[in-house]
Amino acid sequence: MAAGLLARLAGMLHDEEHVTAVQLRYLLARRGEALTDVCRIAESRGARLRVYTDFNAGTGPRS
Repeated sequence: MAAGLLARLAGMLHDEEHVTAVQLRYLLARRGEALTDVCRIAESRGARLRVYTDFNAGTGPRS
């Protein structure tokens, strides 16, 4: 979703004369949703990486 929004944003920025405030608000709302998803995924993966690193170092919960 984020990649699609970035592509749409690039197109809208090049067409300043025909972009409405409603379109910009819609795009910003969807962009906020996409960024929320990106942050959630990054935090989840980061947490799993820490557990994996701790486990391999012998300091994790199963060591």
